[in-house]
Amino acid sequence: MNQNTPQASLPSLPKASSGIKGLDEITEGGLPRGRPTLICGTAGSGKTLFSMEFLVHGALHHDEPGVFIAFEEKTDELIMNVASLGFDLEKLQAEKKIKLDHVQVERSEIEETGEYDLDGLFIRLGYAIDSIGAKRVVLDTIESLFSGLSNMAILRAELRRLFEWLKEKGVTTIITGEKGDGALTRQGLEEYVSDCVILLDHRIVNKISTRLLRIVKYRGSVHGTNEYPFLIDAEGISILPVTSLTLGYEVSNARISSGIPSLDKMLGGEGFFRGGSVLVSGTAGTGKTSIAGGFVDAACQNGERCLYFAFEESPKQIIRNMGSIGMDLQRHMDADLLRFQAARPTLHGLEMHLVAIHKLVNQFKPQVVVLDPITNLVTIGSVSEVKGVLIRLIDFLQNMGITVMFTALTLKESSSEQTDEHVSSLVDAWLLVRDIESNGERNRGLYVMKSRGMKHSNQVREFVISERGLDLVDVFLGPDGILTGSAREAQQLLEETDVVLHDHAISRKDREIERKKKVLEAKVASLKEEFDSVREELNKTYIEEELKREVMEKNRKKMARSRDSKD
Repeated sequence: MNQNTPQASLPSLPKASSGIKGLDEITEGGLPRGRPTLICGTAGSGKTLFSMEFLVHGALHHDEPGVFIAFEEKTDELIMNVASLGFDLEKLQAEKKIKLDHVQVERSEIEETGEYDLDGLFIRLGYAIDSIGAKRVVLDTIESLFSGLSNMAILRAELRRLFEWLKEKGVTTIITGEKGDGALTRQGLEEYVSDCVILLDHRIVNKISTRLLRIVKYRGSVHGTNEYPFLIDAEGISILPVTSLTLGYEVSNARISSGIPSLDKMLGGEGFFRGGSVLVSGTAGTGKTSIAGGFVDAACQNGERCLYFAFEESPKQIIRNMGSIGMDLQRHMDADLLRFQAARPTLHGLEMHLVAIHKLVNQFKPQVVVLDPITNLVTIGSVSEVKGVLIRLIDFLQNMGITVMFTALTLKESSSEQTDEHVSSLVDAWLLVRDIESNGERNRGLYVMKSRGMKHSNQVREFVISERGLDLVDVFLGPDGILTGSAREAQQLLEETDVVLHDHAISRKDREIERKKKVLEAKVASLKEEFDSVREELNKTYIEEELKREVMEKNRKKMARSRDSKD
C-alpha cells in the first residue's frame, strides 16, 4: 500500500446522547448505543434522576421512546418526584413516548431451588418495549430484583441472561445499582455490565455536600477519567465537563474601562484587556466592592451583560450601597444587563460552586463576571483547593472571552504579600488598595501591582469614595512623607496661599518698577528739553555772530567801492 494513501477511518462506537449537561462532553458523545450502562452509587446520589433525564431527553429530542422499570418506587410516586424538574411523565405516557412500570418482587415468591428465573420479567419488559417501540430502557434498581436471593450461582446466571437479552433487543439500557462495601455494587454488576460503568458519589465534608461523577470504565471509547462535580437543581443534572483547560485560548487587544477614568489613565489610558482577569485586594473597608460595582456599572452602560456573584452581601444591599456613591445598578437589572447570584459559600462545596458558575455563565452569557469576595471560599476548602478551583474558573472564563474581576481580603499589612488564596500570580492585572493612616485619619491608597502586556503607572494614588463616585487623586509629598485626606487639603491650601502671596509680592515689585520707570522717563524728558534749550541758545549766538560778520563784510566791501569811485 502506498504510504501516502490515507487510511480508511476506523468505525466509531455508536453512542446515544444522554441529554445531561456536560456528560456528553466527558463521554465524547453519550452512552454506548444498544448496550447496557451501569449507574452505581449510594442512596441519594442521583441515580434515578440521572436515568430519568436520559430517558426523557431521548423521547423528546431524539425520537427514542423509553421504558422505565422501577423495582422500588411506584409509578405515581415517580411521576410526582420528577414533576418538580419539569418532566410531565403523564403526558409522555399518553403520547406513548415513555412507559412506566412498577415491578414488585416479594421475597416469599423467590425460590432458591434452581427454578428461579427472570422469564416473567423478560415477558413484561419485552411487551413494554414493543408497545411503544422503545429504544431506551432503565432498570431501577437491580438490587431489589435479587434482594432475597442468596445463591450466587443463580444470581450470576440470571444477570448474564438479562444483559444478553437486553443487547439482543438492541436497546440502550441504564441499570442502577447500590454501591457495595469495598466494591462498586453489592452483587458485582460491573463484571457483567462491562461496556460502561459510571459511579455517582455524594460526599459530606465539613458538613458541606458535594456530588461527584466518575466514569470507571467505557469499553471502546475515549473518556474523561477524573472526578467531575455535578449539580442537581430545578433544571436537572449539570456536570462540569472539565477539570482543567489547555492554555490555548484566544486573547484580545481590545480594552474595557475600569469604570474610574483616572484608573484607566494609570492603565495606559484605556483600562483592562478584554477577556482578562483582574484581582482587587485590600484590607477590610478599603472599597473593593465599590471598585467592582463601578466596573460593572461602566460595563452595563456600554450595553454589556454582567454576572455578579456575591458571597457576603445581598443584591439589595449592594444596590443600596452603590446608590450612595452615584451608581444606579437597579436600572441595569431592569434592563436585564445585570444579574446577581448571592449565597453564602457554605451553601455548596467548592466544586458545586464551580458547577453553578459554569451553568449560570452558559445561561446568561455575560461579557463580565465578578466574584466578591473569593476570600470566603477558604471557609469551605483548603487554600490549595480554592486555588485549584479558581485556576479552572479563570481558564473557563478566559476561554469564553469573558472579563472576570475578583475581590479578595488581605490580612497582612505588607503590600508585597500574596492574597490568602494565592491567586494574585494567576491574574492578568492586580490592584491593591491599602490604608494610609496620617494626621489622625484613615485614608486609602491604590497601587497597580501588575498589569500584564501594557504600560502602567507605578504611582501610589489616593483612592477617594464620595457621593459623586470613585476617583483617584495625586498623593502629596510633604516634609514628613505622603499626605492624604485633610493633611493633603491643608498642604494644598498652604501652597495656594504661598502662590497668592508670591503673586502679590511680584505685583508690588512690578508696580514699583513701573513707577521708577516713569520717574526716570520724566527725568530723561526734562534733560532732553534742557539740552534742546541750551542747543537752541548756542545756535542763536552762533547765527547772530555769523550775521554780524556778514554785515561787516558787506560794509567793508561797500566802503572799498566808495573810495575807488572818488579816485
